Amino acid sequence: MIEQLVEQIEARFAELSRQMSEPDVIGDRRRYADIGRAYRELEPAARLAREWRRVSDDAAGARELLAENGDDPEVRELLTSATDRLAELEDEIRLAMVERDPNDDKNVIVEIRAGAGGDEAGLFAADLQRMLVKYAERRGFEVEPMSAAEGAYTFAVKGKGAHSVFKHEGGTHRVQRVPETESQGRIHTSTATVAVLPEAEDVDVELNEADLAIDVYRSSGPGGQSVNTTDSAVRVTHRPSGIVVSMQDEKSQLQNRDKAIRVLRARLYERALADQQAELAADRRAQVGSGERAEKVRTYNFPQGRVTDHRVKLTVHNIDAILDGGLDELTAALEADEKRRRLEAQAAVSEAGRS
Repeated sequence: MIEQLVEQIEARFAELSRQMSEPDVIGDRRRYADIGRAYRELEPAARLAREWRRVSDDAAGARELLAENGDDPEVRELLTSATDRLAELEDEIRLAMVERDPNDDKNVIVEIRAGAGGDEAGLFAADLQRMLVKYAERRGFEVEPMSAAEGAYTFAVKGKGAHSVFKHEGGTHRVQRVPETESQGRIHTSTATVAVLPEAEDVDVELNEADLAIDVYRSSGPGGQSVNTTDSAVRVTHRPSGIVVSMQDEKSQLQNRDKAIRVLRARLYERALADQQAELAADRRAQVGSGERAEKVRTYNFPQGRVTDHRVKLTVHNIDAILDGGLDELTAALEADEKRRRLEAQAAVSEAGRS
């Protein structure tokens, strides 16, 4: 069974390598990007397949020597070591072949909005923005601020694998704490929503300029020179979908327009993915929900100093470190859960195909 899988990996990797050098593929930007992405995704499995071949040959050679020359401690140790490694490689190859999220390598646009809870929800949204920015910086990603207002923050996280890390932050986050303005010491519950959108490339979403209504207006709110004095703010409306994106943080109308278009592309791409998943009868819930207190992916409880991720039922008692960007333990648990679910789904499909 494993040899058949190794053969399939080798054949597919060789085919992708050949296609990437074909002139008609090189001349087709979308096709070349798709094949290049498939090549990069299969590369780790191909490396494991090569190692499996080598170790398998070592084991076969050791068996031949033992059969011809009788028992030899060094050869016996080589065979034992090779057999153990083959068992490990079989598991690693199967895990490497679990279907990845095709957006995992993309940059992301993160949108944080205050949910239920009034002013406290706005403060919590600011806490989440700081937490995620610090986490991105700790992981070596580049952070690009896009817009910031009271209770509403948008920023991009750039770097290979950004979506694979930050997609787990999408959803409704709930906080339980005593607000500074609370004189009776009562604990308040507030929420903020986080949307993590894979940033769409030109080949992912085609925008027709005729479908866009672009309005310019005078910036409002706090800011530096030129704010409130020039028509630099931009509002882009995508007529077919009704999606509206506004940007005003930059002094340049062109810069605000470019940022608004990037966010629009990401939202359209996310909507297309959601439609596709619905057609395939996927049972994934929408990321954000309504922001109500009952809907939550994670709870931050200040009186008890704990953070609970409800998706993997993991509780950690280091809330200060978490809010300072120390999300590695939570991310690792969520990544392991995602791999487990994908492996189970793949096994179920394989079982259905055999029956």
